[in-house]
Amino acid sequence: MEPNVRVVYDPKRGGTRSGPPDLQSFERIAKLLDSKFEIPGTGIRFGLDPLLSLMPVLGDLVTLIISSMLIYTMHNHGASRKVVVKMMLNAGLDTVIGAIPLVGTVFDVFYRANDRNVRLLKEHYFEGKHQGSGAGLLFIIVLIAIVVIALVVYGVYKLFEAVF
Repeated sequence: MEPNVRVVYDPKRGGTRSGPPDLQSFERIAKLLDSKFEIPGTGIRFGLDPLLSLMPVLGDLVTLIISSMLIYTMHNHGASRKVVVKMMLNAGLDTVIGAIPLVGTVFDVFYRANDRNVRLLKEHYFEGKHQGSGAGLLFIIVLIAIVVIALVVYGVYKLFEAVF
């Protein structure tokens, strides 16, 4: 069996099936969220994600839920942990930066997390890239998050110390 072909459990058929999952539905949803429409004369594409991000908190939460469902589905179809971690990082970054008013909307137009996730899946299934557990990548992400949180807490502490 080739390294980029997976044997995946298929509960509907009561057994396993070989090969990558059909990515067409994933691609359609990603395109709808990230690149369905074009600003005439500019070549700049956008989807529902930047439009939804104009609604504070709720819009980014909706797109995070949709992205998370897609990631979960791909995980259940045999995507490696490493590619799942990278997809989660894309969706998380899209949500965190996308939540910043106006700046986040512009970021959503150009970052296109779901399109990036489709590209990761294609590289994973058809080119054999992004194999492995992703433990090292996850460790680095957690470490960076801890440092950022510590810096934010320290900054808030210093701000309160200066004000009060």
